[in-house]
Amino acid sequence: MKTNLITREGHEALQKELKYLWLEYRPEITKKVTWAASLGDRSENADYQYNKKILREIDRRVRYLRKCLDQLKIVDYSPQQEGKVFFGAWVDVVSEDEELKKFRIVGGDEIYGRNDYISIDSPMARALLKKGVGDEAVVPTPKGEKLWYVNNVSYSEVLSE
Repeated sequence: MKTNLITREGHEALQKELKYLWLEYRPEITKKVTWAASLGDRSENADYQYNKKILREIDRRVRYLRKCLDQLKIVDYSPQQEGKVFFGAWVDVVSEDEELKKFRIVGGDEIYGRNDYISIDSPMARALLKKGVGDEAVVPTPKGEKLWYVNNVSYSEVLSE
């Protein structure tokens, strides 16, 4: 089940995407569809068919964004979180075999296009919640459990190198 949490930055990014799609991109594509339709036979008109497909994709994304923005709960940083892993935290971890990872724990709607974000619903995030620097977390993986140690927790993007 998906957790309906989002950071303030993530919420603003989704609102910006919705505004762009609805006010800029959709009208641009609609003009192309209208132009292509004016050329006549639509069944063999590649411009018309392609741009109608894009229009359907835009409409699907707009519907999704409108629905999800209403349901998402913005979670802001609280000073009481300092030093522990909670939603919105930037975390440095190292595994038993010296593998290093740095990421931010965010809502599922924020992770797309970002290699440094993981979902609050992921096994790694779940295992790390409420842990502090020096704590260990056992993360279930398809190959069995893996042990990770928390090196740093921060609520700003600057982490120790």
